[in-house]
Amino acid sequence: MFFDILTLFPGMFESVFADSIIRRAIEKGLVSITMDDIRNYAEDKHRTVDDYPYGGDPGMLLKPEPVARAIQASRRRHGGSSPMVIYMTPRGELFHHRMAQEMSARDGLIIICGRYKGLDQRIIDAYVEREISIGDYVLSGGELAAMVVVDAVVRLVPGVLGNSESAGDDSLYDGLLSPPSYTRPEVFEGRAVPPVLLSGNHSRIRDWKISMAREITRQRRPDLWEKYYAKKI
Repeated sequence: MFFDILTLFPGMFESVFADSIIRRAIEKGLVSITMDDIRNYAEDKHRTVDDYPYGGDPGMLLKPEPVARAIQASRRRHGGSSPMVIYMTPRGELFHHRMAQEMSARDGLIIICGRYKGLDQRIIDAYVEREISIGDYVLSGGELAAMVVVDAVVRLVPGVLGNSESAGDDSLYDGLLSPPSYTRPEVFEGRAVPPVLLSGNHSRIRDWKISMAREITRQRRPDLWEKYYAKKI
């Protein structure tokens, strides 16, 4: 699977993608990640990528021509594939685990990182398949949001995670938050590991984990609990 990230600040991604699971996925040849500087697709000597918006609004807007050329260049690099073009924006639909699963099944993602006041609407209309937000707040640009999406999707690509990092144990994998986890020592600062986890009875342990996951989800995320409960009845 490939990720082409269209950005004005490609250097922001280097350290993030050079470590941990993403680095291993790249080394295994399971994913490729390219950071493409939108300024490289400006055609004037000043490499201009922004301009004032029509209508008198304050701020600057990314010009459509460089962004369109960047998208077209990505498609040419991956001819024959069907990447999803997504745009990171506060007005997009809220990113969630099921969306990450859907994205992991695609050939690749072309991720546009907005800056300034965002994109010219004509780019969105002509090229963007989904507008994505990672939360109800505003960041300085789409780069940090793109990192979140890449990390969430990469770990779902087959072969990326080992058994000790199984996605099946993650929060939200089955619609619930994850239950509490414990490791050695059995007693820490007077607090003991729940006896059921030491019992060796795998059926009881599984039931305990499900029960705790349900209770934590019900208390902390009633919105998730309603969706989960509705599927069970």
